[in-house]
Amino acid sequence: RRRPIRPWMIAVAVGLVVLVAAALSTKIVSISDAEAAESVGRFNPVEYADARFDSEIVPQVEEEAVDLSTLLEDLAGGAEESEFGNTPGAGSSYSYPVEFTGVAGAPNGSILPVTVEGVPAGVTVQVQIGPAINGTALRDVTGTVSFNEFTNQLEFQEVATEFNNRARTDVLADVDPTQLEGRTIRVVGAYTAVNPALVSVVPVVFEVEQ
Repeated sequence: RRRPIRPWMIAVAVGLVVLVAAALSTKIVSISDAEAAESVGRFNPVEYADARFDSEIVPQVEEEAVDLSTLLEDLAGGAEESEFGNTPGAGSSYSYPVEFTGVAGAPNGSILPVTVEGVPAGVTVQVQIGPAINGTALRDVTGTVSFNEFTNQLEFQEVATEFNNRARTDVLADVDPTQLEGRTIRVVGAYTAVNPALVSVVPVVFEVEQ
């Protein structure tokens, strides 16, 4: 005698078919393959800096650098900031390409104070010599790195960080802070005018005169 087919039997059979189909269509991916797939298309600030820092950013800063004392005098006299520098957007501070020769003071952590002739009284000049280099001056100073190139603010910030890394590893790699005090140095770099009493330069050229 044939047993009657119950509704629950049909449901079980359908479920088994679905499970088998799902198993056949499932692809097992290793952790390394998953990470590689995730990285495809992800923004890489190192590659961005490789393509632009040495070939575009540094040459433009060197070409457009203004004598620091002259710049400060002109700005104090009412010169337009846009004549000398660039900003990443409305409401943001301007960054300027500058050059100067001065006498180094005693390093204080990542900061090297410098006495520069002609700089107005009350203005402190310093060079960021690392290992910690902060700010977005190198990213913003040329006006060629636009936020519109990136997906979000994080990527935009990563570029600034990587440019600072290049200053530390490429420009300052051979600088011995313990040998700088009292020496005459020549600096080309960029700073962001956040505080009118402070010029904090990230260098693209750092030379110690003999």
